[in-house]
Order: sequence, then structure tokens, then C-alpha cells
Amino acid sequence: MSSQIDILHQIIDPVAAAMGYEVVRIALLNSARGGSVTLQVMAERPDGTMEIEDCARLSREISVLLDVEDPLADEYVLEVSTPGIDRPLTRRRDFENYAGFVARIELSLPESGRRRFRGTLLGVRDDMVRIDVDGTVFEVDFNNIDRSKLVLTDDLLAGVSGQ
Repeated sequence: MSSQIDILHQIIDPVAAAMGYEVVRIALLNSARGGSVTLQVMAERPDGTMEIEDCARLSREISVLLDVEDPLADEYVLEVSTPGIDRPLTRRRDFENYAGFVARIELSLPESGRRRFRGTLLGVRDDMVRIDVDGTVFEVDFNNIDRSKLVLTDDLLAGVSGQ
């Protein structure tokens, strides 16, 4: 599946960048009821904002491009959205930009005897994401992160509204 995601990034990222957007995440999500697949594209402007009109505009461009390139064999539903407040963290700079906020990180392979971490982000040093879990600082390999996202907290809400 990841090679499919890589191909989708190669197709979608340049058009998004040309329109002034940055792709945060591309995911293929199976319906809980089976059948349809959702191609989810999360994007934002470099300043972190994204309006409904931006999503619609980007969706139209991606839709046309995917009709031409046809990278997916099965039928799918295209969904273009913002990352939201409790956003996924997918890029190194996300871990830097949201240092001081609570995040959940799940690793592909265990490090320090664990696969899951929930704590305060402390940024990135080289390829190591630093996270404080109850007073213990862990450094996990960025390339070993399977998924991660911010945790919705009062501090996050206050930080976002204060920007």
C-alpha cells in the first residue's frame, strides 16, 4: 500500500504546491461497511490555514489529474480536507512546530521496549523525535514512526486560537 501512497504523492504533491498548498497526508481508507475506498488528502497553506473553498479548489484539480493519470485500479471517493486541530504529524517540521503539545506516537517496530508513546513533544534532533512521557524523555527514530497525531487538549485549543 505504501508504494501506492508514494505514487499518489508524486502525482498530487506538485499540483498542490503549484496552487500554494502543502500536502500533510495522503491515505487510502477502506469503508467500515466494505466496498468503497476513500482517497483522503489532507492539505494546508504554508501558514497552516485552509478554507473550505481551498479544499474544493484543490479537490477539483486533483480529481482532473487523477482522471488522466488513473493510478488506482479500484473505484474510490476523493476527500480533500484540512488536518484539523488534532492533526496527524507526518513531517519532521510538524514535530518541531508542535513542540510543547501532547501527541500520540505509534512505531512500526518497538524502541526502548515499547511501540506507543503519549506525551509532550520536545522537537527533533537529527532523525530522532523527542517526547517526554511522564518525566522520562524518549527519542524515537522518525523513520520508524507508523502514525502520530496531536492530542486534543485545552493547551492545544488555546495555542491554535492564539495563532
